[in-house]
Order: sequence, then structure tokens, then C-alpha cells
Amino acid sequence: MSRIGKKPVPLPSDVTVTLSGQKIEVKGPKATKTFTATDDVTITVEDNEISVTPRGKSKRARQQWGMTRTVIANMVHGARDVFKKELEIRGVGYRAQMAGNVLKLNLGLSHDVDFPIPDGVTVTAPKQTELVVEGTDKQLVGQVAANIRDWRRPEPYKGKGIRYKGEYIFQKEGKKK
Repeated sequence: MSRIGKKPVPLPSDVTVTLSGQKIEVKGPKATKTFTATDDVTITVEDNEISVTPRGKSKRARQQWGMTRTVIANMVHGARDVFKKELEIRGVGYRAQMAGNVLKLNLGLSHDVDFPIPDGVTVTAPKQTELVVEGTDKQLVGQVAANIRDWRRPEPYKGKGIRYKGEYIFQKEGKKK
């Protein structure tokens, strides 16, 4: 096991943290985030570092230990910078464009897909075949990118569909006569 929870989370100079009980609030130039940890872990802030320790030796305490540390590290990063997921669209006639707060996808279906963008995330289409999903919440950015990708997953024969930038799709050989 990795024990990621043992590593303290360093605090940059432009990020402030307030801790009250199990509730932690992180303020930065980009966003303000709050998180309430379970009673299985103890959070301490000292010397510009946040450390998380388990309150017991149970399996749940060890699970919450690493998860809580990772969530706090993502909050600190999101308060300072944005998370970004890039998608690319491959296929003849497949394209995307933004219309206000709605992403319009033309994916070879009998209808166009209108995907409403949730609050806290911005989606841009620099080209018709590229999408950039950005936001300060890592979980939300990843979920929105996955939801967009679910409309037309890449298929293994021609590689058509929506994929993450740099994702490799194993190409299968077609039928032989």
C-alpha cells in the first residue's frame, strides 16, 4: 500500500486555511473550497503544512486517511490554479461548438446533442474537433469530461468518437473475407 496520507500537504503563500473541528476551508486567489472530513481522521495545520492522521487502525480509518489527504491537496491546488481536461473528437462530420452555456455536439446521431454546462466549469471549443474543460474542482472537471465522452466513446475499429487528448485506443482488425 502506498500510504499517500503520510505526506503533508504544503500550503503556498497565497492560500489560507481555516480549520474548525472536522471542517476545513481553503481560500485562494481562484476559489474558496470547504470540506468536512469524517470522524475517522484528524486534520492539523502547522508550519504551512496540512497533515492528516487516522484515529484508529480500522480499515475505514486507513481508507479515509488517504482519501482526505488527496481531497485537501486537490482543494489547495484548485484554490490557486485550474484543473484542465482536453478532449478530441474524431470522425467524419463529428464536431462541437459552444452556444452560450450549452455545448452543441454533432456526433452522427439522428439528432444534435445539447449538453448543458454545470456551474463551476468552463468548456471551450478552440477548434470544432477539440474541447477544453476547466475548473477549480478536480472531481467536477473530470466528471463533466467523462459525461461528454460518454455521448460517443471511441470505438476500436476506426477510432471514431470522443477521446481524451493523448489517449491510445487499441485498433482491432476488421472482418476478413
